[in-house]
Amino acid sequence: MVAPVRAIIRRNRPLWIVSAVAVASLVTGLVVGRFVVSPTDAAALGSPPAPGYVTAPVEYGPLSNEVTMRADFGYADPVDVKIDTTDLPGQPIVTGRVPEVGTQLNPLSVALEVAGRPVIVLPGDLPAYRSLRFGVSGPDVSQFKSAMRSIGLDAGDPENAVFDEQAASAVKALYAQAGYPAPAVSEDAEAAVRSSRSAVASAERAVATASSAYDKARAGATAAEKQEADNAVASAQRALDAAVASGETEARVADLRDALALAKTKRAQLDVAPDASSAQTDLRSAQEQLDQAREDLARAQERALPYLPAGEVLYLSALPRRVDSVEAQRGAELKGTAMTVSGAALSLSGSVPESDARLVKKDGKAVVDLPDGSTLDATVTSVTPGQKAGDRWTVTLAPAAVTDQQLTELRGQNLRVRIPVAATDGDVLHVPLAALTAGPGGEDRVEVVTGDPRDGQSASTRRVVVETGLSASGAVEVRPVDGELSKGDLVVVGR
Repeated sequence: MVAPVRAIIRRNRPLWIVSAVAVASLVTGLVVGRFVVSPTDAAALGSPPAPGYVTAPVEYGPLSNEVTMRADFGYADPVDVKIDTTDLPGQPIVTGRVPEVGTQLNPLSVALEVAGRPVIVLPGDLPAYRSLRFGVSGPDVSQFKSAMRSIGLDAGDPENAVFDEQAASAVKALYAQAGYPAPAVSEDAEAAVRSSRSAVASAERAVATASSAYDKARAGATAAEKQEADNAVASAQRALDAAVASGETEARVADLRDALALAKTKRAQLDVAPDASSAQTDLRSAQEQLDQAREDLARAQERALPYLPAGEVLYLSALPRRVDSVEAQRGAELKGTAMTVSGAALSLSGSVPESDARLVKKDGKAVVDLPDGSTLDATVTSVTPGQKAGDRWTVTLAPAAVTDQQLTELRGQNLRVRIPVAATDGDVLHVPLAALTAGPGGEDRVEVVTGDPRDGQSASTRRVVVETGLSASGAVEVRPVDGELSKGDLVVVGR
Protein backbone atom coordinates (compact mmCIF):
# COMPACT_ATOMS: atom_id res chain seq x y z
CA MET A 1 0.00 0.00 0.00
CA VAL A 2 3.01 2.35 0.60
CA ALA A 3 4.23 1.97 -2.96
CA PRO A 4 0.98 3.14 -4.58
CA VAL A 5 0.82 6.21 -2.31
CA ARG A 6 4.36 7.17 -3.23
CA ALA A 7 3.49 6.79 -6.89
CA ILE A 8 0.50 9.17 -6.51
CA ILE A 9 2.68 11.75 -4.75
CA ARG A 10 5.35 11.60 -7.43
CA ARG A 11 2.79 12.05 -10.25
CA ASN A 12 1.12 15.14 -8.52
CA ARG A 13 4.27 16.77 -7.10
CA PRO A 14 3.57 20.23 -8.71
CA LEU A 15 0.10 20.27 -7.24
CA TRP A 16 1.36 19.42 -3.81
CA ILE A 17 4.05 22.10 -3.98
CA VAL A 18 1.52 24.81 -4.93
CA SER A 19 -0.80 23.72 -2.15
CA ALA A 20 2.02 23.82 0.38
CA VAL A 21 2.98 27.36 -0.67
CA ALA A 22 -0.63 28.52 -0.39
CA VAL A 23 -0.96 27.12 3.10
CA ALA A 24 2.28 28.75 4.17
CA SER A 25 1.17 32.12 2.78
CA LEU A 26 -2.15 31.93 4.59
CA VAL A 27 -0.47 31.20 7.90
CA THR A 28 2.01 34.00 7.37
CA GLY A 29 -0.77 36.50 6.52
CA LEU A 30 -2.67 35.65 9.63
CA VAL A 31 0.37 36.18 11.78
CA VAL A 32 1.40 39.45 10.10
CA GLY A 33 -2.19 40.75 10.07
CA ARG A 34 -2.30 40.36 13.78
CA PHE A 35 0.68 42.58 14.39
CA VAL A 36 0.94 44.92 11.29
CA VAL A 37 -1.70 47.79 10.79
CA SER A 38 -2.16 50.03 7.68
CA PRO A 39 -2.12 53.88 8.05
CA THR A 40 -5.84 54.10 7.26
CA ASP A 41 -6.67 51.44 9.78
CA ALA A 42 -4.39 53.11 12.25
CA ALA A 43 -6.27 56.40 11.82
CA ALA A 44 -9.59 54.61 12.23
CA LEU A 45 -8.35 52.89 15.36
CA GLY A 46 -7.14 56.23 16.79
CA SER A 47 -9.21 59.11 18.29
CA PRO A 48 -12.26 60.31 16.18
CA PRO A 49 -11.85 63.45 14.02
CA ALA A 50 -13.71 66.69 14.76
CA PRO A 51 -17.28 66.53 13.38
CA GLY A 52 -18.08 68.39 10.15
CA TYR A 53 -21.10 70.55 9.20
CA VAL A 54 -24.28 69.73 7.27
CA THR A 55 -24.76 72.69 4.96
CA ALA A 56 -26.99 74.04 2.23
CA PRO A 57 -26.25 76.79 -0.28
CA VAL A 58 -27.85 80.20 -0.14
CA GLU A 59 -30.23 80.43 -3.13
CA TYR A 60 -31.18 83.52 -5.12
CA GLY A 61 -34.46 83.59 -7.02
CA PRO A 62 -38.21 84.06 -6.68
CA LEU A 63 -39.97 82.43 -3.73
CA SER A 64 -43.66 81.66 -3.59
CA ASN A 65 -46.15 79.82 -1.42
CA GLU A 66 -48.97 77.94 -3.13
CA VAL A 67 -52.12 75.90 -2.55
CA THR A 68 -52.17 72.62 -4.45
CA MET A 69 -55.44 70.91 -5.39
CA ARG A 70 -56.93 68.44 -7.83
CA ALA A 71 -59.59 69.76 -10.19
CA ASP A 72 -61.90 68.30 -12.82
CA PHE A 73 -61.56 69.86 -16.26
CA GLY A 74 -64.72 70.46 -18.30
CA TYR A 75 -67.64 72.77 -18.87
CA ALA A 76 -69.04 74.42 -15.75
CA ASP A 77 -72.24 73.73 -13.84
CA PRO A 78 -73.85 70.78 -15.69
CA VAL A 79 -77.67 70.68 -15.45
CA ASP A 80 -80.10 67.92 -16.42
CA VAL A 81 -82.98 69.39 -18.44
CA LYS A 82 -86.45 67.96 -17.74
CA ILE A 83 -89.59 69.27 -19.46
CA ASP A 84 -92.98 69.43 -17.68
CA THR A 85 -95.43 67.86 -20.14
CA THR A 86 -98.42 67.49 -17.81
CA ASP A 87 -100.40 70.24 -19.58
CA LEU A 88 -100.11 68.66 -23.02
CA PRO A 89 -103.45 67.35 -24.33
CA GLY A 90 -101.79 64.30 -25.91
CA GLN A 91 -98.57 62.33 -25.77
CA PRO A 92 -95.32 64.34 -25.41
CA ILE A 93 -93.79 63.31 -28.73
CA VAL A 94 -90.59 65.07 -29.75
CA THR A 95 -91.37 66.60 -33.13
CA GLY A 96 -88.24 68.59 -33.92
CA ARG A 97 -85.57 71.14 -33.03
CA VAL A 98 -83.46 68.44 -31.34
CA PRO A 99 -80.09 70.14 -30.69
CA GLU A 100 -76.69 68.62 -31.43
CA VAL A 101 -74.01 68.24 -28.79
CA GLY A 102 -72.07 71.49 -28.60
CA THR A 103 -75.07 73.66 -29.52
CA GLN A 104 -75.14 76.93 -27.58
CA LEU A 105 -78.43 77.92 -25.96
CA ASN A 106 -79.12 81.64 -25.62
CA PRO A 107 -82.17 83.62 -24.46
CA LEU A 108 -85.04 82.96 -26.91
CA SER A 109 -83.38 79.79 -28.24
CA VAL A 110 -85.77 76.90 -28.82
CA ALA A 111 -84.24 74.02 -26.89
CA LEU A 112 -86.67 71.41 -28.21
CA GLU A 113 -90.00 71.01 -29.95
CA VAL A 114 -92.58 68.76 -28.28
CA ALA A 115 -95.95 68.01 -29.91
CA GLY A 116 -95.32 70.85 -32.33
CA ARG A 117 -94.80 73.37 -29.55
CA PRO A 118 -91.52 75.09 -28.64
CA VAL A 119 -89.56 74.94 -25.41
CA ILE A 120 -88.25 78.52 -25.21
CA VAL A 121 -85.07 79.25 -23.27
CA LEU A 122 -85.22 82.20 -20.83
CA PRO A 123 -82.81 83.44 -18.17
CA GLY A 124 -83.75 82.45 -14.61
CA ASP A 125 -82.84 80.31 -11.61
CA LEU A 126 -86.30 79.03 -10.67
CA PRO A 127 -87.60 76.13 -12.79
CA ALA A 128 -91.04 76.42 -14.37
CA TYR A 129 -93.28 74.47 -11.99
CA ARG A 130 -96.72 75.68 -13.12
CA SER A 131 -98.42 77.41 -16.04
CA LEU A 132 -98.76 81.17 -15.69
CA ARG A 133 -102.31 82.39 -16.20
CA PHE A 134 -104.12 85.63 -15.48
CA GLY A 135 -104.44 86.27 -11.76
CA VAL A 136 -101.73 83.94 -10.42
CA SER A 137 -98.96 85.46 -8.34
CA GLY A 138 -95.62 84.39 -6.92
CA PRO A 139 -91.84 84.46 -7.45
CA ASP A 140 -92.18 82.62 -10.77
CA VAL A 141 -94.24 85.54 -12.09
CA SER A 142 -91.57 88.02 -10.99
CA GLN A 143 -88.93 85.87 -12.68
CA PHE A 144 -90.95 85.84 -15.91
CA LYS A 145 -91.28 89.62 -15.88
CA SER A 146 -87.53 90.00 -15.26
CA ALA A 147 -86.76 87.59 -18.10
CA MET A 148 -89.03 89.55 -20.44
CA ARG A 149 -87.28 92.77 -19.50
CA SER A 150 -83.87 91.19 -20.23
CA ILE A 151 -84.92 90.38 -23.82
CA GLY A 152 -86.51 93.77 -24.44
CA LEU A 153 -90.18 92.99 -23.75
CA ASP A 154 -92.31 94.79 -21.15
CA ALA A 155 -94.34 92.41 -19.03
CA GLY A 156 -94.69 94.86 -16.17
CA ASP A 157 -92.76 95.66 -13.03
CA PRO A 158 -91.04 92.52 -11.64
CA GLU A 159 -91.79 93.85 -8.14
CA ASN A 160 -95.47 93.23 -8.92
CA ALA A 161 -95.71 89.45 -8.63
CA VAL A 162 -99.18 89.23 -10.25
CA PHE A 163 -99.68 87.85 -13.77
CA ASP A 164 -101.89 90.61 -15.17
CA GLU A 165 -103.06 91.71 -18.61
CA GLN A 166 -99.70 93.33 -19.38
CA ALA A 167 -97.87 90.10 -18.59
CA ALA A 168 -100.34 88.15 -20.74
CA SER A 169 -99.72 90.54 -23.62
CA ALA A 170 -95.97 89.96 -23.26
CA VAL A 171 -96.54 86.21 -23.73
CA LYS A 172 -97.95 86.87 -27.18
CA ALA A 173 -94.95 89.04 -28.05
CA LEU A 174 -92.57 86.36 -26.69
CA TYR A 175 -93.95 83.69 -29.00
CA ALA A 176 -93.86 86.09 -31.93
CA GLN A 177 -90.12 86.58 -31.38
CA ALA A 178 -89.61 82.82 -31.08
CA GLY A 179 -91.47 82.30 -34.36
CA TYR A 180 -94.44 80.38 -32.97
CA PRO A 181 -98.09 81.29 -32.35
CA ALA A 182 -99.04 81.90 -28.74
CA PRO A 183 -100.76 78.99 -26.95
CA ALA A 184 -104.35 78.74 -28.19
CA VAL A 185 -107.20 79.22 -25.73
CA SER A 186 -109.83 76.50 -25.44
CA GLU A 187 -113.04 76.53 -27.49
CA ASP A 188 -115.03 76.65 -24.27
CA ALA A 189 -113.24 79.86 -23.25
CA GLU A 190 -113.98 81.50 -26.59
CA ALA A 191 -117.64 80.38 -26.43
CA ALA A 192 -117.89 81.82 -22.91
CA VAL A 193 -116.65 85.18 -24.19
CA ARG A 194 -119.23 85.23 -27.00
CA SER A 195 -122.06 84.27 -24.65
CA SER A 196 -121.01 86.88 -22.08
CA ARG A 197 -120.90 89.62 -24.70
CA SER A 198 -124.44 88.73 -25.83
CA ALA A 199 -125.67 88.81 -22.22
CA VAL A 200 -124.13 92.25 -21.73
CA ALA A 201 -125.84 93.63 -24.84
CA SER A 202 -129.24 92.28 -23.71
CA ALA A 203 -128.77 93.71 -20.21
CA GLU A 204 -127.87 97.10 -21.67
CA ARG A 205 -131.14 97.19 -23.65
CA ALA A 206 -133.17 96.28 -20.57
CA VAL A 207 -131.51 99.09 -18.62
CA ALA A 208 -132.35 101.58 -21.38
CA THR A 209 -136.04 100.58 -21.35
CA ALA A 210 -136.32 100.72 -17.55
CA SER A 211 -134.52 104.05 -17.45
CA SER A 212 -136.97 105.58 -19.93
CA ALA A 213 -139.94 104.34 -17.91
CA TYR A 214 -138.46 105.73 -14.70
CA ASP A 215 -137.81 109.14 -16.24
CA LYS A 216 -141.38 109.28 -17.49
CA ALA A 217 -142.85 108.25 -14.16
CA ARG A 218 -140.75 110.73 -12.27
CA ALA A 219 -141.59 113.71 -14.57
CA GLY A 220 -145.51 113.58 -14.03
CA ALA A 221 -148.10 115.11 -16.46
CA THR A 222 -146.89 117.14 -19.36
CA ALA A 223 -148.13 120.68 -20.15
CA ALA A 224 -150.19 119.30 -23.02
CA GLU A 225 -151.83 116.76 -20.73
CA LYS A 226 -152.67 119.51 -18.26
CA GLN A 227 -154.04 121.77 -21.03
CA GLU A 228 -156.12 118.91 -22.32
CA ALA A 229 -157.56 118.37 -18.82
CA ASP A 230 -158.29 122.12 -18.47
CA ASN A 231 -160.10 122.05 -21.79
CA ALA A 232 -162.17 119.07 -20.64
CA VAL A 233 -163.21 120.96 -17.48
CA ALA A 234 -164.18 124.07 -19.50
CA SER A 235 -166.17 122.02 -22.02
CA ALA A 236 -168.08 120.22 -19.25
CA GLN A 237 -168.87 123.59 -17.62
CA ARG A 238 -170.26 125.03 -20.88
CA ALA A 239 -172.41 121.99 -21.49
CA LEU A 240 -173.87 122.27 -17.99
CA ASP A 241 -174.54 125.99 -18.34
CA ALA A 242 -176.29 125.51 -21.69
CA ALA A 243 -178.49 122.74 -20.30
CA VAL A 244 -179.54 124.86 -17.35
CA ALA A 245 -180.29 127.85 -19.59
CA SER A 246 -182.38 125.87 -22.03
CA GLY A 247 -184.40 124.19 -19.30
CA GLU A 248 -183.20 120.72 -19.84
CA THR A 249 -184.60 118.02 -17.64
CA GLU A 250 -183.21 117.58 -14.17
CA ALA A 251 -181.77 114.21 -15.17
CA ARG A 252 -179.86 115.75 -18.02
CA VAL A 253 -178.55 118.57 -15.90
CA ALA A 254 -177.50 116.07 -13.20
CA ASP A 255 -175.52 114.05 -15.76
CA LEU A 256 -173.72 117.17 -16.93
CA ARG A 257 -172.91 118.15 -13.35
CA ASP A 258 -171.33 114.67 -12.80
CA ALA A 259 -169.28 115.01 -16.01
CA LEU A 260 -167.97 118.40 -14.86
CA ALA A 261 -166.99 116.97 -11.44
CA LEU A 262 -165.11 114.10 -13.12
CA ALA A 263 -163.23 116.50 -15.41
CA LYS A 264 -162.16 118.59 -12.42
CA THR A 265 -161.02 115.49 -10.51
CA LYS A 266 -158.85 114.35 -13.42
CA ARG A 267 -157.36 117.79 -13.74
CA ALA A 268 -156.58 117.89 -10.03
CA GLN A 269 -154.80 114.53 -10.24
CA LEU A 270 -152.37 115.97 -12.76
CA ASP A 271 -151.08 118.39 -10.12
CA VAL A 272 -150.28 115.59 -7.59
CA ALA A 273 -146.50 114.51 -7.34
CA PRO A 274 -145.96 111.24 -9.34
CA ASP A 275 -145.04 107.91 -7.63
CA ALA A 276 -141.95 106.56 -9.51
CA SER A 277 -140.92 103.96 -6.93
CA SER A 278 -142.02 101.00 -9.02
CA ALA A 279 -140.20 102.27 -12.11
CA GLN A 280 -137.14 102.96 -9.98
CA THR A 281 -137.12 99.39 -8.66
CA ASP A 282 -137.35 98.05 -12.20
CA LEU A 283 -134.42 100.24 -13.26
CA ARG A 284 -132.28 99.15 -10.28
CA SER A 285 -132.87 95.48 -11.07
CA ALA A 286 -131.95 95.99 -14.73
CA GLN A 287 -128.71 97.76 -13.74
CA GLU A 288 -127.70 94.94 -11.38
CA GLN A 289 -128.21 92.42 -14.15
CA LEU A 290 -126.02 94.53 -16.44
CA ASP A 291 -123.24 94.74 -13.82
CA GLN A 292 -123.29 90.97 -13.37
CA ALA A 293 -123.17 90.42 -17.11
CA ARG A 294 -120.15 92.69 -17.42
CA GLU A 295 -118.33 90.86 -14.59
CA ASP A 296 -119.03 87.55 -16.29
CA LEU A 297 -117.61 88.95 -19.52
CA ALA A 298 -114.45 90.19 -17.79
CA ARG A 299 -113.85 86.77 -16.24
CA ALA A 300 -114.47 85.07 -19.55
CA GLN A 301 -112.04 87.42 -21.28
CA GLU A 302 -109.41 86.81 -18.57
CA ARG A 303 -109.70 83.06 -19.09
CA ALA A 304 -109.18 83.65 -22.80
CA LEU A 305 -106.00 85.76 -22.34
CA PRO A 306 -102.64 84.32 -23.53
CA TYR A 307 -100.91 82.17 -20.92
CA LEU A 308 -97.48 80.56 -20.54
CA PRO A 309 -97.53 76.74 -20.23
CA ALA A 310 -94.92 75.32 -17.87
CA GLY A 311 -93.80 72.86 -20.54
CA GLU A 312 -93.03 75.55 -23.11
CA VAL A 313 -90.38 77.50 -21.20
CA LEU A 314 -86.95 76.44 -19.92
CA TYR A 315 -85.30 78.73 -17.37
CA LEU A 316 -81.50 78.44 -17.25
CA SER A 317 -79.09 80.50 -15.18
CA ALA A 318 -75.84 81.94 -16.49
CA LEU A 319 -76.78 81.91 -20.18
CA PRO A 320 -75.42 81.04 -22.69
CA ARG A 321 -75.34 77.31 -22.06
CA ARG A 322 -73.75 74.47 -24.01
CA VAL A 323 -75.51 71.19 -24.84
CA ASP A 324 -73.34 68.37 -23.47
CA SER A 325 -75.56 65.39 -24.22
CA VAL A 326 -79.00 64.74 -25.72
CA GLU A 327 -81.33 61.93 -24.70
CA ALA A 328 -84.46 63.16 -26.52
CA GLN A 329 -85.05 61.61 -29.94
CA ARG A 330 -87.25 62.94 -32.69
CA GLY A 331 -90.41 60.88 -33.04
CA ALA A 332 -90.04 59.32 -29.61
CA GLU A 333 -91.97 60.09 -26.44
CA LEU A 334 -90.18 62.48 -24.12
CA LYS A 335 -89.40 60.80 -20.81
CA GLY A 336 -87.06 61.83 -18.02
CA THR A 337 -84.03 63.95 -18.89
CA ALA A 338 -84.23 65.55 -22.33
CA MET A 339 -80.63 66.76 -22.40
CA THR A 340 -77.75 67.89 -20.23
CA VAL A 341 -76.43 71.41 -20.55
CA SER A 342 -73.52 73.17 -18.94
CA GLY A 343 -71.92 76.57 -18.91
CA ALA A 344 -70.54 77.58 -22.26
CA ALA A 345 -67.18 78.38 -20.70
CA LEU A 346 -64.56 75.80 -19.74
CA SER A 347 -63.73 75.51 -16.07
CA LEU A 348 -61.73 73.62 -13.50
CA SER A 349 -63.48 72.68 -10.28
CA GLY A 350 -62.05 71.15 -7.13
CA SER A 351 -62.11 71.42 -3.37
CA VAL A 352 -59.64 72.31 -0.63
CA PRO A 353 -59.76 72.52 3.17
CA GLU A 354 -61.14 75.75 4.59
CA SER A 355 -57.70 76.80 5.86
CA ASP A 356 -56.29 76.66 2.32
CA ALA A 357 -59.41 78.15 0.74
CA ARG A 358 -59.14 81.29 2.84
CA LEU A 359 -55.75 81.95 1.24
CA VAL A 360 -57.15 81.72 -2.29
CA LYS A 361 -58.55 84.94 -3.76
CA LYS A 362 -60.93 85.46 -6.66
CA ASP A 363 -59.13 86.54 -9.86
CA GLY A 364 -55.91 85.00 -8.52
CA LYS A 365 -53.60 83.28 -10.99
CA ALA A 366 -52.94 79.54 -11.08
CA VAL A 367 -50.92 76.96 -13.01
CA VAL A 368 -52.40 73.68 -14.26
CA ASP A 369 -50.03 70.72 -14.72
CA LEU A 370 -50.96 68.80 -17.87
CA PRO A 371 -50.35 65.07 -18.42
CA ASP A 372 -47.71 65.72 -21.10
CA GLY A 373 -45.58 67.72 -18.68
CA SER A 374 -46.60 71.13 -19.98
CA THR A 375 -48.62 73.69 -18.02
CA LEU A 376 -51.69 75.82 -18.60
CA ASP A 377 -52.46 79.18 -17.02
CA ALA A 378 -55.77 79.64 -15.21
CA THR A 379 -57.63 82.26 -13.16
CA VAL A 380 -59.67 81.69 -9.99
CA THR A 381 -63.32 82.57 -10.69
CA SER A 382 -64.95 81.69 -7.37
CA VAL A 383 -64.28 80.34 -3.88
CA THR A 384 -67.45 78.84 -2.37
CA PRO A 385 -67.66 77.89 1.34
CA GLY A 386 -68.86 74.45 2.38
CA GLN A 387 -72.42 74.00 3.60
CA LYS A 388 -71.36 73.41 7.20
CA ALA A 389 -68.30 73.84 9.37
CA GLY A 390 -65.51 71.45 8.49
CA ASP A 391 -66.69 70.91 4.90
CA ARG A 392 -64.22 71.45 2.11
CA TRP A 393 -64.59 74.63 0.07
CA THR A 394 -65.10 74.59 -3.69
CA VAL A 395 -62.67 76.47 -5.91
CA THR A 396 -63.44 77.04 -9.60
CA LEU A 397 -61.02 78.36 -12.17
CA ALA A 398 -61.20 79.50 -15.78
CA PRO A 399 -58.39 78.05 -17.91
CA ALA A 400 -56.63 80.09 -20.55
CA ALA A 401 -57.51 79.43 -24.18
CA VAL A 402 -57.08 75.77 -25.09
CA THR A 403 -56.83 74.16 -28.48
CA ASP A 404 -59.46 71.78 -29.81
CA GLN A 405 -56.99 68.94 -29.39
CA GLN A 406 -56.36 69.89 -25.76
CA LEU A 407 -60.09 70.12 -25.12
CA THR A 408 -60.60 66.63 -26.51
CA GLU A 409 -57.71 65.20 -24.48
CA LEU A 410 -58.33 67.02 -21.21
CA ARG A 411 -62.10 67.10 -20.89
CA GLY A 412 -63.20 65.00 -17.93
CA GLN A 413 -59.66 64.59 -16.55
CA ASN A 414 -58.64 65.34 -13.00
CA LEU A 415 -55.62 67.66 -13.08
CA ARG A 416 -53.16 69.07 -10.56
CA VAL A 417 -53.55 72.81 -9.99
CA ARG A 418 -51.09 75.06 -8.19
CA ILE A 419 -52.38 78.39 -6.91
CA PRO A 420 -49.73 80.85 -5.65
CA VAL A 421 -51.08 82.57 -2.56
CA ALA A 422 -47.97 84.63 -1.71
CA ALA A 423 -44.80 85.52 -3.62
CA THR A 424 -41.71 87.69 -3.33
CA ASP A 425 -41.35 90.75 -5.47
CA GLY A 426 -38.73 89.34 -7.80
CA ASP A 427 -35.55 87.41 -6.93
CA VAL A 428 -34.49 87.22 -3.28
CA LEU A 429 -31.92 85.39 -1.13
CA HIS A 430 -33.45 82.41 0.63
CA VAL A 431 -32.21 79.58 2.83
CA PRO A 432 -33.75 76.43 4.33
CA LEU A 433 -35.82 77.09 7.44
CA ALA A 434 -33.43 74.78 9.34
CA ALA A 435 -30.60 77.30 8.78
CA LEU A 436 -32.21 79.90 11.04
CA THR A 437 -31.14 80.15 14.66
CA ALA A 438 -32.11 82.60 17.37
CA GLY A 439 -29.60 85.05 18.81
CA PRO A 440 -29.45 86.14 22.46
CA GLY A 441 -31.80 89.02 21.75
CA GLY A 442 -34.23 86.89 19.77
CA GLU A 443 -32.85 88.06 16.42
CA ASP A 444 -32.73 85.64 13.47
CA ARG A 445 -29.32 84.62 12.20
CA VAL A 446 -27.56 82.09 9.98
CA GLU A 447 -24.14 80.50 10.35
CA VAL A 448 -21.97 80.71 7.21
CA VAL A 449 -19.19 78.09 6.77
CA THR A 450 -15.73 79.00 5.44
CA GLY A 451 -13.51 76.12 4.30
CA ASP A 452 -14.36 72.46 3.90
CA PRO A 453 -17.56 71.89 5.86
CA ARG A 454 -16.70 68.19 6.15
CA ASP A 455 -13.59 68.96 8.16
CA GLY A 456 -14.61 70.22 11.55
CA GLN A 457 -11.03 71.20 12.37
CA SER A 458 -10.15 73.28 9.32
CA ALA A 459 -13.60 74.78 8.64
CA SER A 460 -14.69 77.97 10.40
CA THR A 461 -18.04 79.73 10.69
CA ARG A 462 -19.35 83.24 11.06
CA ARG A 463 -22.80 84.36 12.13
CA VAL A 464 -24.87 86.76 10.03
CA VAL A 465 -27.93 88.46 11.53
CA VAL A 466 -30.82 88.50 9.02
CA GLU A 467 -34.35 89.73 8.58
CA THR A 468 -36.78 87.11 7.33
CA GLY A 469 -39.52 87.48 4.77
CA LEU A 470 -41.82 85.04 2.97
CA SER A 471 -41.66 81.41 4.03
CA ALA A 472 -42.61 78.82 1.43
CA SER A 473 -41.90 75.18 0.66
CA GLY A 474 -39.39 74.77 3.49
CA ALA A 475 -37.40 77.89 2.55
CA VAL A 476 -37.44 81.42 3.91
CA GLU A 477 -36.49 84.76 2.43
CA VAL A 478 -33.53 86.41 4.24
CA ARG A 479 -31.96 89.87 4.10
CA PRO A 480 -28.54 90.38 5.84
CA VAL A 481 -28.61 93.01 8.58
CA ASP A 482 -25.28 92.45 10.31
CA GLY A 483 -22.68 90.67 8.19
CA GLU A 484 -22.43 89.62 4.57
CA LEU A 485 -24.46 86.97 2.80
CA SER A 486 -24.33 86.06 -0.88
CA LYS A 487 -25.72 83.54 -3.29
CA GLY A 488 -23.81 80.25 -3.04
CA ASP A 489 -22.63 80.74 0.55
CA LEU A 490 -22.93 77.57 2.60
CA VAL A 491 -25.08 77.88 5.69
CA VAL A 492 -25.24 75.35 8.51
CA VAL A 493 -28.43 73.30 8.68
CA GLY A 494 -27.08 70.57 11.01
CA ARG A 495 -23.92 69.01 12.53
